[in-house]
Amino acid sequence: MLIFLDTEFTRLTYPDLISVGMVTEDGRGLYSERNDFHAKDCSLFVQETVLPLLGRIPGATCSRMDLTHRLREWLAQFPEPPTFVFDSHHDWHLLALALLGRPKKDPPGAFGKQLFVDSSVFAHPAFEAAAHAAYTEELPIHHALADARALMAGYRAWSSATGGTRL
Repeated sequence: MLIFLDTEFTRLTYPDLISVGMVTEDGRGLYSERNDFHAKDCSLFVQETVLPLLGRIPGATCSRMDLTHRLREWLAQFPEPPTFVFDSHHDWHLLALALLGRPKKDPPGAFGKQLFVDSSVFAHPAFEAAAHAAYTEELPIHHALADARALMAGYRAWSSATGGTRL
């Protein structure tokens, strides 16, 4: 099972997770945003672009520990560890940290494989067109769930245009 992953975080250096969006190949999804990150730690870009997009999905807000529980519960539904598709290594790192949680320091079993989508895929016209078309006024670019959906749409279009090749 492929799970398309995107996160939003405070800044590029020493990032702290703000929100996570995940969408499976068959359309199941999870979106959560933390209410206990420190806005003062956010870069100017995040303050101006990402923070205004929070609060658009009812019930998404939670604490760091609640996020760990939500992620573990959601991932437990899959019979085998999924493959996470992402376009930034920060996404994978922040997901792994969120899954670890505070009191429990070990990951919850084999929680997944990695599939990194690089700039050669982004630059493909099929990827660009499909990803762009996935955004809406309500959920625009730089919203973690919107970005995960756009990544899925772009990856599918790229895969179809290139003969279904997986990275």
